[in-house]
Amino acid sequence: MSNGEPTYEEARDELVQIVTKLEAGGTTLEESLALWQRGEELAALCERYLEGARSKLDALTSNDDSS
Repeated sequence: MSNGEPTYEEARDELVQIVTKLEAGGTTLEESLALWQRGEELAALCERYLEGARSKLDALTSNDDSS
């Protein structure tokens, strides 16, 4: 994944920061909604990275099994 998207680690770290900020409170409703939306986007991106990694691992282990 590229085209300007953050790496898995960058997305995960930003997501952690968003969760921390939301849990701390002190943001307006509008800010909270924007943070929530960004968090959802980052969570989906992380999920895609993890699914890709799982697919690669599955392919590698199935190749090992057929050897």
